[in-house]
Amino acid sequence: MESVESHVKPPDDSGSRILSQEELDKLKDDRVLVSEFKQQKLEKDAQKNWDLFYKRNTTNFFKDRHWTTREFEELKACREFVSQKLVLLEAGCGVGNCIFPLLEEDLNIFVYACDFSPRAVEFVKQNSLYSPERCLAFQCDLTKDDLQDNISAESVDAATLIFVLSAIHPDKMQQALVNLYMVLKPGGVILFRDYGLYDHAMLRFKSGNKLGENFYVRQDGTRSYFFSKEMLTKLFHDAGFETVVNEYVLRETVNKKEGLCVPRVFLQSKFRRPVTLNNQV
Repeated sequence: MESVESHVKPPDDSGSRILSQEELDKLKDDRVLVSEFKQQKLEKDAQKNWDLFYKRNTTNFFKDRHWTTREFEELKACREFVSQKLVLLEAGCGVGNCIFPLLEEDLNIFVYACDFSPRAVEFVKQNSLYSPERCLAFQCDLTKDDLQDNISAESVDAATLIFVLSAIHPDKMQQALVNLYMVLKPGGVILFRDYGLYDHAMLRFKSGNKLGENFYVRQDGTRSYFFSKEMLTKLFHDAGFETVVNEYVLRETVNKKEGLCVPRVFLQSKFRRPVTLNNQV
């Protein structure tokens, strides 16, 4: 599969891309929601389902994200002086596909890394690049565990939230953002990338997998939400952040052999904790 990415503003800003009539009909007809009983069970078993995901896939599912410093220049630019040690938090670190390339590229960085899955955290600690002098990995449910149990308040320069918020129930997303707000320095930023509205993955869900508006469950019990710019902006603003940039990234994944062109839609954004004291949560 080959990917061609372009930072092109969608023609219709109310959605991330224009849908075909067939796609519109599919979404319109998909009205059946998963039962309340099953939804409650999915919420209760959320950690177990992610732990099983990492048990099945170990460290082999996601590729190392060497694009992070290219896409998010703040990882270098937020230093006030060249020799400043950068303190980074990766919320939802998985098995370390983002943090270990960063630790290799930047010797003057300390990374806090947390994940919902205890198994994922263990994989991080077992990596040959893991060093307690440069990294602290710990298990954390961002929606209820206080990050300040492991990280000092207002001590983090930047936090990454990459394909993480979409896995959280929409009712609990804001609490996760408030949790992150408290450990960020005033002026610190959250670097965000996640699924955008009408991404191909959203349109692939069959009837019976819908949990709510733009919210679906996969076969393995893990869940995924698909964000509009407006919804994401409101979430972050309600948690006390200000927007630096919030835009759709359109990508076409092309399989030349099969003649397939799959439209991918992501939201790539940067939100800042305000410097002024009167903007605290």
